[in-house]
This record gives sequence, structure tokens and C-alpha cells, in this order.
Amino acid sequence: MQYVKFDIDGYREMMRGFIGDGPETGVFWDALDFAFEAHGSQWRRSGDPYIMHPCSVARILAEELDIRDPEILAAALLHDTVEDVEEVTGEVIRERFGANVEAIVEGCTKVTNYTGDRQTFKKLVHRKIFSGAAAKLEVMIVKLADRLHNLRTLSSMPRHKRQKIADETLDIYAPLATILGLFAVKRELYNLALAFKFPRQGSRLQLHINNLRNDPEINRVIDNVRQGIDHEGLDGTVTLRPKGLWGYYDVRNRILIKKIEIPCEILLLMRTRSGCYQALGALNGIYPPLPRTIRDFIANPKPTGYQGLHARANIGGRQFLFKIRTEEMARRAQRGMIRDLATDSRANSKFFNEIQEMFDILGSDDSLSYRDMIAAGGRKEIYTYTPQGDLVCLPVNSILLDFAFRVHTAIGHTCVGGMIGNQKVGPDHQLRDGNVIKVLRQEEPVSFDPGLQILCQTPKARSEMAKGFRLRREAVSRQIGASVLTQELRRYGVPFEVTEKPGMGDILAYFGIESLDELFLQIGEGRVRLRELIYEIKNGLYVDRPTLFQPTGSFNRVDLTTVDPVVMKSSACCKPGPLDKGVIGLLSERGLSLHRKDCTQLQKINFQREDAVEVRWKLKGTRIDKPQKIIVMQATRNRLFMLLSVAPEEMKVLDVVYLGRGAALIGDWEVSFRVPNLYGLKKVDRHFSRSGLRYDFELEA
Repeated sequence: MQYVKFDIDGYREMMRGFIGDGPETGVFWDALDFAFEAHGSQWRRSGDPYIMHPCSVARILAEELDIRDPEILAAALLHDTVEDVEEVTGEVIRERFGANVEAIVEGCTKVTNYTGDRQTFKKLVHRKIFSGAAAKLEVMIVKLADRLHNLRTLSSMPRHKRQKIADETLDIYAPLATILGLFAVKRELYNLALAFKFPRQGSRLQLHINNLRNDPEINRVIDNVRQGIDHEGLDGTVTLRPKGLWGYYDVRNRILIKKIEIPCEILLLMRTRSGCYQALGALNGIYPPLPRTIRDFIANPKPTGYQGLHARANIGGRQFLFKIRTEEMARRAQRGMIRDLATDSRANSKFFNEIQEMFDILGSDDSLSYRDMIAAGGRKEIYTYTPQGDLVCLPVNSILLDFAFRVHTAIGHTCVGGMIGNQKVGPDHQLRDGNVIKVLRQEEPVSFDPGLQILCQTPKARSEMAKGFRLRREAVSRQIGASVLTQELRRYGVPFEVTEKPGMGDILAYFGIESLDELFLQIGEGRVRLRELIYEIKNGLYVDRPTLFQPTGSFNRVDLTTVDPVVMKSSACCKPGPLDKGVIGLLSERGLSLHRKDCTQLQKINFQREDAVEVRWKLKGTRIDKPQKIIVMQATRNRLFMLLSVAPEEMKVLDVVYLGRGAALIGDWEVSFRVPNLYGLKKVDRHFSRSGLRYDFELEA
């Protein structure tokens, strides 16, 4: 390996041209000296001195993203010191360079001293970065520049390492650059990662992309547009920009595709804002746009601040996308959120607040897949509006709940539907570009179905729904925990009132629990070993008093008034229902996992008696809100309708559908109906069981 020397003096001169050398830049120059000394003996696999990497990251920020803040650039220089240099700690960085620099460096520093599996380690690393970015968005800016430089120098790494870094870039960093509006960074991240991910296919595609520049038909279109704006006396330039590999990447299927609908963009750079609109008029006269494809992002900028006019035209059977903007708009289009990074306007920026909220969710909510959320956020947007005309920008395929939660958290939690024009739609309605939406609400929070969370495309909607699900689970878990503890104490002959003694505080502290309410929750979720808890209560609060022997065999029992699928899951192996007897629920943080007592799979699970409960339902107290369906097999029309005519009064038939073909005398039928509660459902089930007909029923919870 041939080692090279880093020209530190040349680097100083170059950076001086970006930020100067006034007293306000002292933190950067101090950081440069510190990083140079800290990384002095370290070398990269490529043979470059390691200091070239942090220096290159700072250069990318200054040269390509116009960042001039000395503290951000200093943090870029120092971003690897805590991780790679043993004697450098966060405290050292704080003392030398201040709390702001230390916070950015800490956010960029990987998790250390982890001994678990590699996949969990990666998740911890990512969530730590997201949490750091939620506190300081500069963390993600530095990480993107760090990843960009790593990709530019990735060829010296072994193939398996290149593949891993490319995959991570495609899943996380490139989509995040899109969300932040850093489009130049996004394109290069995608292009480099795809070239490493698909070396052969990428090379062939790149040749095709390069050949587009010499395509006679495309160049004829550019010449015609140039002549058109010249004829109108407009001052501007026309250039071709073929889409790179990024344009051929199918994110959903994670493959490169050979052909795309619009392989080329034609950019018109005008001197003034009014010149952009005049150029659009001239362009429309030459190549009439496709209907409903003109987009005015000058009057209505994207949340990232992007401005420009877009128009699509079909020319000779090929589609072209024209983008018209000023040079200032073009420059700002590549800067996204960085434009206001060091200004006071960030505090009042809705975009900044939404981005920070997104990173907070990605970094803290384990119930969500951050990869799915980043992928959704990086997709194309649709533009929707409130009745007052406020723009709400959402990822494509967003539903009404995404809109409601984006407008306000409370509106999302109470959303029961919406009005789009004169049409009433449900919370799961998929929105279209240009929809004007009025959200319909109820006073109390809605108990959303778990399936709605999967349809939501925004991190906020999914996260808020996950919080709602968690609260519903915890409410039931507390009831279960209190009931179980009461029964278990009774089994030992210990009165429940002992938990009200002052000494109970010491027992709670022993288990690291702050209150009885939290104790009930942890028991109901199976997080406290019941046998150990009873031992502590007996020997701490009921000492020297006679107790019964340790119980065996029988489970504690809970009586529920809910069939909420968020709270309980019916196992696929035996499919128990609330009308069955002998239903066992295994306690967990995800709710009750229900099995029949005689289930063979349950017998294979290694659990203690205290880890499970016998579950029963209060029939009249358990509401059934959803319509139910029952399939009646091999019945005649007369027999079925005779059966329905004498059905229990609680059964309100909604629909009867014949499932057979032709005019057969006997066939299968689907009966839709409503009942108010489990008591009514049990009467319906008993009614059909007495009929002698075969039927199939599974509760819609």
C-alpha cells in the first residue's frame, strides 16, 4: 500500500476561503489542530491518512452545502474522535469546544460496549443517531456528509463491506437526504450506492444514460426550446439533465429497472421570477403540456423550500419533464433545510419542527420500523389542503388519518372520517393530489383498528396510533395485574390490605417500581415474577404469620369486558374465541396471547403457572361494535330464511349472500349481522348450533 501525505496547509488555505479567519472562526481552527493530532497516526484502508476523512466531510459541508457555521464545521472535523481515539471523550470535547459541538459529535458517535447480536446493534446505532438529530438537526447533516465521503472512497473496501454500506445508504441515508430536501446529496448517494450494489447492471445502465446526451431527438427538443425563449426575448439557458441511476431504482422491490417513463429532465434557468412564468408560456406554445401536469412550486413552494415550475410533455411518443427556475432557486433547491440552519427562522419553521418530530419518533419508538417510515417519507409527495387553504404535504398513498395527524395530534386521535367535496370518506380513505379535506371528529379519542396503522404513511400518524394502542393495552394489563395479585395473595392466605402498609414502598423499590399502579401494570404484562413478589410480601409485610402452602395447578382468573385485538391475540394454532371455555392467556407486554387449555402448542411452551391466566368474558358487559359474518353451509333458501326468522332478537341481519353458482337448490350462504354484546352473540351461536346445519363463524373483533 502506498501511503500519501495530507496537505494541511493547502486545506487551511481552501477553508479560509469559505469561512475566513476572524475570531468567530477560532473554534474551527482549534478543532482542526485537535483532530490532526488525535488522528495523526491513523490510516485508512485506501492508504490515505485518516485525517483526510473528517477534513473532507467539513469541506463537503462548506463547499457543496454552503454551511459557514464554524461550530458545525468543527463538529465535522471531530465527529470520529470520541469513537476512534481512546483518550478523547465527550467531556474533553465539551471543555475544549463547547456544549454545541459536543452535542453534535455525541450524536454522530456510535454505540459502544454492546455485546448483543449485530442486527440489534445496528438498530441501536441508527436510533442513537436519530435521537441525536431530534435534539440537533446538524447531527444528520454531518452524518450525510460523512456517508457521502465514505461512498466516494468506498472502492478500497472489500466487496462484502461495499454491499453492506450500499444497502444501508439505500435504505436510510439517501431517503433521508430526500426528506431533508438535499437533492444533490440525495442523487449522488443513490448513484454511488447503486453502482456498488449492482456493479454490472449499473455499468450498463450508466452507458445508456450517457448516450442520452447524444440522442438527436432529445437535442432537437432542446434546440427548439432555446429558439422559443430567444424568440420571446427571454434571457435564460436550457440544459439537459438525464436522470442518473437513482431514477431507475425501484425502491419497493429494491431492484434497478431498465426503462423509466421520463429518463430526461430539461432545465430552464431564467434570470427572474417573472421570466420563469414567461418561459412556461413560451414552452407551452412549442410543446403543449400533458393535461394537469403543470405544477407551480414558485407560488406554492414544497415544505423543503424548493421552488420551480414543472411541466410534462409528450414529444414524438416520449415523455419529457421541463423544470423552470431562477439560478437562486436552483441553488436553494440543493440546500433544503440547510438554508435556515444557522438563522433564527428555524425556530418558527414548520418544516424544521416536522423533521425534528420525525427524528424523535424514529429514535424513540421501538414499535415502528424506522426503515419503513424513512422509505415512506422519501417517496413522492401529494399536496392536500385544509378548507382554509393551508397546504399539507404528505407522502404518496397517505390516508385521511395521515392528514388529520399532520394538522394536529388531537384532530388525529378524534378523527372518524372526512369530507372531500360532497363525498364522505372513512379514516382509511387514500388521498389524492389536490384534495381539499375537512376532518370529521368525535369528542372522545377513537379506538382505531390495528390495521389502520399499516395503511398510514407518516411517522407521526403511526407513532400516535402506536401510543393509543399501548394505552389501551396498559389499561387492561393493570386490571389483570390487580386481579392476579389479589387472587394470588388469597391463595397464600395473605390479605390484600398488606399492600397498603408503609413497608410496601421498600418492596416496590426492590423491584425498581415507583407505585402500586405500575406494579399492577408489570404483573399484567408478565414483567414481575409473581412468585418472587409474593415471597417478598410474605417475609416483609406478613412475617411470622401463618400462610397457606404454595398453590399448584390452577390458574388465576380474569374477567374481561373487551375483545380489543390490540389487547389480545387469538393464536393461529387453536383459534380460541370469547365464547369458548377453558381459554388461557399468556401475559406479555404485547398483550394477552390466547390459547385453548387443551392446545398442543400451549403444552410445548415453557411457562410457569403465574405467567398465565384463565380468561373469561362478562357476556353482557362486552360490547361488539363490528358487524359479524357467519357462513352457513349446504342449506336451502327456505331452511336458511326460516332459521333467520326465528333467530334471537339481539341478531339484526344486515345482508344475506348466496355463495354458490347458478340455481342450485342447496348451497353455502354468508349472513352479515350485528349484535350488541357477547351475550347476544352467544345466543346466536347457540341458535345455529341447535339447527343441525353446518356453519363456520370467527369473531370480527
